[in-house]
Amino acid sequence: MKAFARLFSASLLALCAAQAVHAQSPHSVVLVHGAFADGSSWERVIAKLQAKNDEVIAVQLPLTSLRDDVAATQRAIARAHGDVVLVGHSWGGTVITEAGDNAKVKALVYVAAFAPDKSQSTGELASSYPAPPGSAALATTSDGFLYLPAPALARDFAPDLPSAQQRLLPVTQGPIRAAAFSDKVTHAAWAQKPSWYLVSTQDRMINPDLERAMAKKIHAQTREVAASHVSMLSQPDSVANIILAAVGQAK
Repeated sequence: MKAFARLFSASLLALCAAQAVHAQSPHSVVLVHGAFADGSSWERVIAKLQAKNDEVIAVQLPLTSLRDDVAATQRAIARAHGDVVLVGHSWGGTVITEAGDNAKVKALVYVAAFAPDKSQSTGELASSYPAPPGSAALATTSDGFLYLPAPALARDFAPDLPSAQQRLLPVTQGPIRAAAFSDKVTHAAWAQKPSWYLVSTQDRMINPDLERAMAKKIHAQTREVAASHVSMLSQPDSVANIILAAVGQAK
């Protein structure tokens, strides 16, 4: 009986400590990865956000359709404690544009990400500017999923990462169903929510001029970083800082 009482007391203390952390951090940060990646692509940013006592949830997208990916993101938003700052990288920007139409979401952060308008697909948006070098390297599986071969991941996706980290990317990349890029957005959350945009000036997967144009269109608070497409891995301080700026102003 005494052992049970000690266990109960310890559990209660742990619960109170968790509630105290959430009380210090009124906003949760929900991170949405892009194509050819998974939730681990945010690992260096997650540590920096957690150091500030922010609750962080990294979504694992199925990458099968916009609808499926939005559903996975909505589940993460529902799990979050309190209000949410929703962050998207690359294809994840399209996902947060749709999923951000949620009362819990108070701000959007785009990291080298697509920001389509209502009734616009990612493919339509991408084709509005000259194609970046990395698009030529895309390969397709027999069942219609796009992926980047290992040399292209190193050359075009993440050229500013150490070679050891580049070798990990083919192992963890998430192929995306090609048809997803034709799925049209039905809600543009950035039209109602404050937005931030981090442009990667050395991006070889999304044209940096398109990134600047999207940031301007959505009236985002914009910063630039001399980084490849995966700034969250090569420049995690810059990514964490813009997310924290959104958290601070969303209070």
